[in-house]
Amino acid sequence: QVRLVESGGGLVQPGGSLKLSCAASGRTFSRFAAGWFRQAPGKEREFVAGIKWSGGQRYYADSVKGRFTISRDNAKNTVYLQMNNLKPEDTAIYYCATRGLDSIATLPQSYEYWGQGTQVTVSS
Repeated sequence: QVRLVESGGGLVQPGGSLKLSCAASGRTFSRFAAGWFRQAPGKEREFVAGIKWSGGQRYYADSVKGRFTISRDNAKNTVYLQMNNLKPEDTAIYYCATRGLDSIATLPQSYEYWGQGTQVTVSS
């Protein structure tokens, strides 16, 4: 089992920044790929960014490319999502997820373990 706990969400103005953290415990999290997803009210959960265990390969949704950066510190069992130039359409609950493989997947059903989510609201 892997337990994931997200933090760092909040209210920010358009153009602002936030950094989300996802702390993991349990199985060897540092050997698995991890991803960030988000879900806005009335919408399906969507892929935001993914990273392999080494951090050498990362993948982003087109909507966040150039604005968001995913990273990880395996010594701390933590994955991060730095979000810059935030837009109102980025408003959603953000979830961290991991799977028992070291490959990035963009479909939510490909991930076995999920955190409880953290709310990000972008509004003036």
